[in-house]
Order: sequence, then C-alpha cells, then structure tokens
Amino acid sequence: MDGIEGLENFIIILCYLIIGMGLRRVPKFPKESANVLNLFVIYVSLPALILLEVPELTFSKQLLVPTLMPWVMLLFSAVLVLILSSIMGWDKSITGALLLLVPLGNTSFLGIPMVKAFFGESGIPYAILYDQLGSFLALATYGTVILAYYSGDEKPKLKSVVWRTITFPPFISLLLAILALKGFSYPTPAKTLLISLAATLVPIVMVAIGFQLHLKLSSSVIKPLCAGLLIKLVIAPAAALLMCTMLNLDSQAARVSIFEAGMPPMVSAGALAIIGGLSPRLTAALVGFGVIMSFVTLPVLYSFLG
Repeated sequence: MDGIEGLENFIIILCYLIIGMGLRRVPKFPKESANVLNLFVIYVSLPALILLEVPELTFSKQLLVPTLMPWVMLLFSAVLVLILSSIMGWDKSITGALLLLVPLGNTSFLGIPMVKAFFGESGIPYAILYDQLGSFLALATYGTVILAYYSGDEKPKLKSVVWRTITFPPFISLLLAILALKGFSYPTPAKTLLISLAATLVPIVMVAIGFQLHLKLSSSVIKPLCAGLLIKLVIAPAAALLMCTMLNLDSQAARVSIFEAGMPPMVSAGALAIIGGLSPRLTAALVGFGVIMSFVTLPVLYSFLG
C-alpha cells in the first residue's frame, strides 16, 4: 500500500470517528443510534464484504496463521490477566472485565477498516478469517463462560452457545463463502450490489464507534485500565511479532494477524461486560481509551511490520 494513500485513509477514519462523537451531541439522534448502526453492519455490511472477498481466497497453509493466532493471543492474554489480578488483589468484577476485554480485540468493527487502511484490499480476507474464526468464536464460547462465571449467572449451556454461533449473520456468510461460493462468479448486478454494501462498512462502523465513546475516568480504575491496555495494545502484539519471527513467518497473512493482535478491546465484549455488571466504569474506559490510543499504537506497530 502506498504510504500517502495509507495516511489519507487513516485521516478519513479519524474524521468518521470525530463525526460520530459530534453526532452524539445532537439531540435529534437517540441514544440507541450506535446500536442501530452496529446492527446494520452485522446484518448487511460485514456479510456483504465476506461474500465479496472470501471466495477469492486461495487456501494454503498461510491461512492457518490468521485462524490460530487469535486463540494463541487469547490464551496468552488471559494468563497474564489472571497473574496480574492475583498479584494486585483485584476483585471478581475487575478481573472478569479484564478477562473479557483484554483477550478479545475489536478485530471486526475497527480491525477490518484499519487493515484496509494500512494493508489495502488484499489484507481484508485475512482480517475476516482472524475475526470470524477467532475473535467471534471466542466471544461466543470463551466470552460466554467468563461472563457466566464472573457475573454469577447460571452456567452457560452448550446448546445456546452453538445456536448463537450458527445464527450470527457474518458467520453464516463465511460458511457460504467457503463452502458454496468458492470459485463462483457473481452476475454483474449482484457483484455491484455487494461492492456498494461492503463500502458502507468503514464509515458506518467508525461513526458508530465515535458515537459510543465515553471517556469519563474514575480514579479506582486507573491501575487495571493501564494494565489492561498495556497488555492489549503493546504486550500482546509484541508477543505475536516475536512468535512469527521465531517461526520465520513473514507472509502478509502473518503481518495482518500481528496487526489484528494489537487491536483495542472489543466493543461487543464491553457490552456483555456491562450487561453482566462487570465493573462498568472500567469497561467503558477500556473500550473508549483503547480505541483512541490505538490510533497511536497501530501505526507504530505497522512500522515494525515492514
């Protein structure tokens, strides 16, 4: 990707974010506006992008990297959180919030637009695999278990976890793209429609994120906030980079995977944490400050990827 083009895309993404933050202050926009925008992305924009990009993938061993990396990062980050929580003596609510938000990155709503900005269109399929076969499945399985245990709810049932997974629109689109549409040539009207719908992903997602940002910070959450963001934005991607270097993995799939490992905490995981009563102030700070800080850490991370 050309450096000037990447900078322009980055500035555009920042503008979308600022627009979202501004719209939150317009009384005519209801508080649920971000939820509506996110639902549009989940049911329309992201499935269209998946159906457009994934059938073009040439499957090889390189695809193992974006498929396995998110699970390695989840295990690595969760262990760090548990060790740190034990040392610091954080309560169950703080520990649960960190276990939900630190291992699970915003690899879809923020990750895909950022991958597109830095790596171009060719990086998107790897970002989709990282998100759908990693982050989303982790949210539906690992996230459900963590929420149930740390919020004191009943133990999650396998049936509900499986149903949540197979009925998620982007996941359905991914299965269709892999199993039914591989090598299929869309009719021109269908391809034009998919292109136009997929193009809505970046502006809608970033406006929605800007609309949701809340930056009120309580003194009681400063230490876990700093620890959580340090792990998520710095330590985890550094570990991913070290691992790929040691294994001599230098493909674009590997570089996109490392980049995705440095995404800030997942907005959806934050919503689950707040619903479960897991330190709402810490959760809001992790999501809000995580997104803003990632606009500094992600370019730095990209510079290390060559």
